Amino acid sequence: MYHEGNRALQDAFGSRALADRLEEKLRRDRFNDADAEFIGSLGFFFLATADARGRPDCSFKGGPVGFAQVVAPDLLIFPDYDGNGMFKSLGNLGVNPHVGILFMAMGETPKRLRVNGVAQVVDDDPRIALIPGAQLLVKVTPVDIFPNCPRYVPNMALVAPSAYTPDPVEAPVEPAWKSFELFEGVVPPRRR
Repeated sequence: MYHEGNRALQDAFGSRALADRLEEKLRRDRFNDADAEFIGSLGFFFLATADARGRPDCSFKGGPVGFAQVVAPDLLIFPDYDGNGMFKSLGNLGVNPHVGILFMAMGETPKRLRVNGVAQVVDDDPRIALIPGAQLLVKVTPVDIFPNCPRYVPNMALVAPSAYTPDPVEAPVEPAWKSFELFEGVVPPRRR
């Protein structure tokens, strides 16, 4: 789980034994029931990817509560929804499948869970048709799963879900920017 860059700083700060204990006691490569429950209780997460040259990109991913799902001990899935059309994260996965995902609860009892793994973007999984608003599906096979200290996570309350969250009954709300003159003639129609 650690490379020489990690080890050099662990040695400089005297934390190598602590890091080793955290890996030994908390790191796993399969989701457990508590992981699945926690991930399923959230409506967002942060996704880190990198291109073929290692240049990083971090993206906020949001949807209805439970849009990211642990469907097997070795498989996490989440849908891709209509966005700005740049496909920064998913495009990176086509050339470098390694991901880092940070799940966070920012309420009275903060919690964080990190998932590092290998991802695949698919367009032919039958589950896509069952997820309102999904245009693609991302499948993540975990390599390292571990809780992360939540001490700096703020206590924040969800006031309301985003108006753009896909809904199984209501038609999708289009963001105002898609109708700006600047983007006239270049905004593609939704795929699904």
